Amino acid sequence: MKLIQRIGYYLGGFSLGLIILAFFLNGKKTSCSYGLDARVLKNISSKKIIYNDDAAVYVKNNALDTSNIRRAIKKGDVNFSKSNTRQKPCGLYVIEANMNEKDIIFNITNCDSIATITSIK
Repeated sequence: MKLIQRIGYYLGGFSLGLIILAFFLNGKKTSCSYGLDARVLKNISSKKIIYNDDAAVYVKNNALDTSNIRRAIKKGDVNFSKSNTRQKPCGLYVIEANMNEKDIIFNITNCDSIATITSIK
């Protein structure tokens, strides 16, 4: 078998595999969250988010929208040097985001079933 025939068979099988994968994965909510930031933010975003008293007062005083806060958390960056991820029973994460042209910092306590915003700066 010549080299050109081998390459032809390889590309034919590869393209058929891509078509099959596209057919099976079409419409599914698949994601590739392999980085540390992406995994933490996906974990926090998938949970019910509640606000501490201080955070609720800050949201009310600054007229912030909760959907914008959720979007900022989802698109933000986790500052692991300021976070205490091994804190028991729930880890503390510091998320830095940009919301309404302002830099904002969220302190979030991430538990098993809920995430609590403890402060917003």
